[in-house]
Amino acid sequence: MRQTTRGGMRRWLGSLGQAVALGLAMAMVPGVGAAQAQGLSWDESLQRDAPDRYTVVRGDTLWDISGRFLRHPWQWPEVWQVNPQIRNPHLIYPGDVVYLYDCNGRPCLGLERGQGEVRLSPEVRTTPHREAIEPIPLQAIQHFLREHRVIDDPEDLDELAYVVAGDDRRLVSGAGDRLYARGSVEGRGRVGIYRVGERYLDSASGELLGLELESVGQARRMRSEDDIVVLEVTTSSQEVRNEDIVLPLESRELITQFYPRPPEREVDGRILAVPGGVRFIGRLQVVALDRGRRDGLEAGHVLMVEQQGELVSDPRTSEALRLPGEDAGLVMIFRPYEKMSYGLVMQASRTLAVGDRVHNPRQGLDAAQR
Repeated sequence: MRQTTRGGMRRWLGSLGQAVALGLAMAMVPGVGAAQAQGLSWDESLQRDAPDRYTVVRGDTLWDISGRFLRHPWQWPEVWQVNPQIRNPHLIYPGDVVYLYDCNGRPCLGLERGQGEVRLSPEVRTTPHREAIEPIPLQAIQHFLREHRVIDDPEDLDELAYVVAGDDRRLVSGAGDRLYARGSVEGRGRVGIYRVGERYLDSASGELLGLELESVGQARRMRSEDDIVVLEVTTSSQEVRNEDIVLPLESRELITQFYPRPPEREVDGRILAVPGGVRFIGRLQVVALDRGRRDGLEAGHVLMVEQQGELVSDPRTSEALRLPGEDAGLVMIFRPYEKMSYGLVMQASRTLAVGDRVHNPRQGLDAAQR
C-alpha cells in the first residue's frame, strides 16, 4: 500500500515545508505555493530512503530533518502547502514525530506533536520554548551575526575612533581596564572595540569588496575631553591594543529564522576566504563570498559550491588544462553586505577550498551529501 502511494505520486511532497515548519515563516513570502511544486517530480522531491516516520531528537536542526525526506533541502518553498493540523508551524520540539501518509492521492508529511514533552525515564519534563529545534546550527554563526562587521570603503577607517593608549602605559588592556581613544564616539552607552582583519578583494578586478572588523570586546564610555574619549573595558575576547577601532554598537536585530531558497537572479561567484585563515573547508564552516546585496543576494539564499577542477598537463602537448568542476556542496547566505557575504556550508560531499565557484543550485541534480 505504501509503495503504491509513494510510487505513483512523486510529484508532490504535500505539506513537508509546513510539517517540519523549518522555522522560516514561509507563509509570509509572496509567490510561494503549490503551483511551483507541480514542476517537481516525486523522484526530484523525496530521498530514495525517506522514512515513514522520524522522531525528532535533541540536537536536530530543521535543515537536517528536512534532508531526511527531501533530496534538495533548498526546495522547501517549492513543495510547500498548508497543513492545517499544525497550529504553530514555527516550532518543532524533541519528541515530535514527522510521518509520511496518503493525502488524497498525494504523499504528504504530517506532524504528531509531543505536547511539548520529552520523556526521560523515569520522569516527564516539559520542553520550554527555548529548546525548540533550530532551523540551522545557530552557534556556528552567532559570532558573525552579533559582533562581526564589514565596511565597504577602507577610507572610512580614517574617520573612525581608535585606541591610542591604555591606562598606566599599558600596551594591552582587558576587562576592567581603562583606556583612551581618539576621535568621535557617538552616544553615551556601550561601544564595540574591533581589530582590522581580512581585506576581501575581487580576484579578477582587484576591487576591494569589504574590510573585516573582528570584535575584540566592548567598553563603556566614561567621559571625553577634546577629541580624547575615556573608556572602561567591560568585556573582551582578546587583549585590546593600540589602534583598535572604536565604534558604537550596531542596533540590529539578531536573525534566528532563515528562509532557504535559491536566488531570484543568476549568481556566479567564488569563495573568497574562510575567517580564521583556514583554506580547506567542510560542513558548518563559515565562508566569505565575493557576491553581495548588489548581486541580488539576501539572507537565506542557497548556492551550490562547485569544486574547482584539477589542473593537469596534457600528455601530448604538455599544455596546462583545467578539468571541469564538480558540484560538491551547498552554502546558505546568512549575512550579506553590499559587495560580499558570509555564508554557512550546509552540505559538503568533498573538501571545499578557497577559490571554488558558487552558483545557483541546479534543479534535478542530487544535492551534495551531508
